[in-house]
Amino acid sequence: MLSMTGERAEPKSDAALAPFSEREFYAREFRGRTLAIAAPELGGGGAESLPRAVKALRLAGARSVVVVPAGTPLGWEAPRLPDAHPRLEAEVWRALRSGGQVVVEVAPGAGFFAESREVVVRLGIFKLVWLDAGGGLGGPGDRRQSFVQQDELAERVRAEDDSRSALWAEVQAAVAAGVASVNVCTPAGLDDELFTYAGSGTLVTRERYIEVRRLGVDDFDAAHDLVARGVAEGYLAPRTPEQVDEVLAQGFGAFVEHAHLAGIGALLGSWGPGIGEIGCLYTLTRFLGEGVGGHLVSFALEEARAAEMTRVFACTTQERVGAFFERHGFAHVGTDAVPAARWEGYDPDRLARVRCYERKFRNGDGL
Repeated sequence: MLSMTGERAEPKSDAALAPFSEREFYAREFRGRTLAIAAPELGGGGAESLPRAVKALRLAGARSVVVVPAGTPLGWEAPRLPDAHPRLEAEVWRALRSGGQVVVEVAPGAGFFAESREVVVRLGIFKLVWLDAGGGLGGPGDRRQSFVQQDELAERVRAEDDSRSALWAEVQAAVAAGVASVNVCTPAGLDDELFTYAGSGTLVTRERYIEVRRLGVDDFDAAHDLVARGVAEGYLAPRTPEQVDEVLAQGFGAFVEHAHLAGIGALLGSWGPGIGEIGCLYTLTRFLGEGVGGHLVSFALEEARAAEMTRVFACTTQERVGAFFERHGFAHVGTDAVPAARWEGYDPDRLARVRCYERKFRNGDGL
């Protein structure tokens, strides 16, 4: 987690923090679209989480195709269709139009993986959520691997238990066949995977999943929430409404799947001609280790070159953040190298701990 401002308290997980508008953020992304949820079995909390998620999607204006083994009791009323129905596409469409949800039944057993994938590909659904007791991919240090791109998945799964190799092979096949993304999570983690920044499983995508671009007005709600979240976590210092407005106006974001905001930053040019500051740099915990911070800084440097800035600075009290900037070509400088206006109203205790880093430019090239 990166921040350009002071010390922080003990890190908290995303799930332990106030949700801000997380659910609405994801609800907007799903609205008007159809998601598939494949559940080979409903143990581990699935009997409660699945109907709750289907209801939440329906209330958000999204539609659900639930794929289960034939005869699985679900505890709620929904049209049921066999996957072998000769007019499956049309019948699913009619069911979704009338009630926003439909259950497709496939044969139980080892073939459930492949048959479920074929249903989703046949229907042309953009996202498949697979419920599996093992959850997502493991990562370094017992951390979950939140995201992985199709070409990287084969290498990652070599370290996984052989008992799950069939699942990951079908995930790869689904993405290769045209499903834009596949989420794998535990049944109990379904709601978190769909509606929270923290997530609970692993997202597999066909294309590279991180894109950095300037924030547009439709991104401001999510970006404003991330700033508030960073403050609540202790990574970002509190900002006045006017300062937040400047961050939004000058800000850029790292987006996953071209929609989900993974991190933000801003190139602030209010310190004098040719001088910029990389400020409010923040990455959600779920995206640590995904290179989001590096993508954001690289974008800021390109913006600085385009604006013909002569130097860019950043400030932090965290040594590891300082090391991060040094890896990206910044040099450690004293606080007197930063415009004096930067320290007006600055907390004296924090100022005593702050470390500054600078990147100079000449003729459009970083020195």
